[in-house]
Amino acid sequence: MRFQAQRSSSISQADKGSDLAGSPGNRAFSATPTPLRSRSSHGRSRTRAPSVGLPGCVQPAGGDVAGAFDEQTCRTCFGIIDADGNGSVSKLELVDAVYRDRKIWDFIFQGLQDDDNAPSPMSDEQSFDAVDAIFGAMAGGRPRVALAEFAAYFRQRAASKGTRGIPDLQAVFRRLDADGNGSVSKLELLAAVQKDRLVASFMFPGLDGSRVMGDERSFDSVSAAFDTIAGGKRRIEYVDFDRYFRKSESPVWSLGAPQDAAAARRQRAGKRILVIGLGFGLDHNLQQGTVLGQAGFEVHWCQDLPEPNQFAFPSVVQMEKLRAAIARVQPEVLVAASMGGAYMVGAWVFGLWKGPSLMINAHPSLTQLPLNVPMVLAHGANDEVFPRHRPELENLIATGGSRCFLYYSGNSGQIAPGAFTRIGDQHQMQSLTVHDCLPSLVDGLLSTEGPEAHMIRSWRHRRSQERLEAENWLGYTTERLRCCWVSPGRKGADRQKLFEVHRGSEEFSKIAAIFKAASPEPSDYELPPQAAWDRTGILKIERVENGQQEAGSARPYGEALRKALHAQGLTFEPG
Repeated sequence: MRFQAQRSSSISQADKGSDLAGSPGNRAFSATPTPLRSRSSHGRSRTRAPSVGLPGCVQPAGGDVAGAFDEQTCRTCFGIIDADGNGSVSKLELVDAVYRDRKIWDFIFQGLQDDDNAPSPMSDEQSFDAVDAIFGAMAGGRPRVALAEFAAYFRQRAASKGTRGIPDLQAVFRRLDADGNGSVSKLELLAAVQKDRLVASFMFPGLDGSRVMGDERSFDSVSAAFDTIAGGKRRIEYVDFDRYFRKSESPVWSLGAPQDAAAARRQRAGKRILVIGLGFGLDHNLQQGTVLGQAGFEVHWCQDLPEPNQFAFPSVVQMEKLRAAIARVQPEVLVAASMGGAYMVGAWVFGLWKGPSLMINAHPSLTQLPLNVPMVLAHGANDEVFPRHRPELENLIATGGSRCFLYYSGNSGQIAPGAFTRIGDQHQMQSLTVHDCLPSLVDGLLSTEGPEAHMIRSWRHRRSQERLEAENWLGYTTERLRCCWVSPGRKGADRQKLFEVHRGSEEFSKIAAIFKAASPEPSDYELPPQAAWDRTGILKIERVENGQQEAGSARPYGEALRKALHAQGLTFEPG
């Protein structure tokens, strides 16, 4: 798309990419004196191990227990599943535990009515796929799941009160699967959206499903959703369906409105964070030190630690206080900054902590990240205490696993020697204290999809609702963009490649809305005021219709990108 404005000087609209951006019941499972039987899909019954009581569990049979979560029960179940006692769980261990132990089945499928006709994960393909999907959501592409990821998954599922829980997803999938063969074609999805209001409202809120076969944009929205969920396959299986909705808190067609602050605090309530006090902002930067508590997290502090050598991690004796704090608090995330980073490195080296970790300022003793530890490293381009260049930090983050993320606040937009339109952070990293940035990084560590994917998803909240609506109307795929083409057959095969967009058309208004949309938050760039941008008129918009380029370049590139992300266990989602 080409623009012609009324003045020659260019003004870039800055994106906000740098702003990456009740007690459970006390009832227990009843001990069952006789073995339980479940019937397979072939009519044969098999015996399951009798249940024994687990303190603090809520009985799932009968009523709706969505939203109930008990920390001790979660830890107990994890210990049972962890057959070899190595502190992590494999997919085989999870499947085996669900197969052989009734209380593990009840915990994994909280809210399901588990009667004599309940399927066994080893005899019913859909139930096996459900267990497989749960493990995939917890593991994020890794072969094993630690207790922190296990607990975070079930805590998040409980907090959602079942709106995206296994029972709901299975019910929706069964309504999609018209022929009952365990998979859904694109035609089945289109037919279900057209005929079934429950399916349409669940997957595409705001879309009139009854018009999907007569409205081109509705058709394209459903088609694009199918392609996203299927990941390049011709049919959607339950594991694909579950994996997609586990990763995305918003429906497929959602415009992604900014998250309500009160709702974010509720989701964070009860999630324990242990902050290493040495070098953190409590003393040097009060705003940074309190922002996590204000965001809704349960924050614990480990204070009065002796200051170690600047270029080495602490000794065993110095680490004792942190070891005791970790044992007492049982945190879900460990946070350190500045000199406290030495203690985080020490916790890894001495085996005291292998859970999600957030380090503000890359400590000099940090030369390599531990494998399979979810990690966020935050650093500023102008750090005057621990100066490090970006290439060095990128090489450092690459030594960790796929769930490691570098938040780098750099200088940008050089307009003269030493002068920039945006100035990166110094040692105190002020950017973490605005736009919910620091809490969002913690959210990413606790997210089942990992910090990088979570932060990319959060960028939508940095855009205005008007811009999101305009983007959604135009579409995020080349197929959707072709809907506006006017060349013969919409093929873009003629000599003419540029077509003027009519000023009075809806297409023109949507493009103009994106062009002029203001961020909901103040920009970090030193730009002219929004009023000046609003006064900039658009003389002409031209649409490029080049079918050969779209088919031979843009589409293959998108497909290659989708495959590369899929190989990393990520879903390629347009928009």
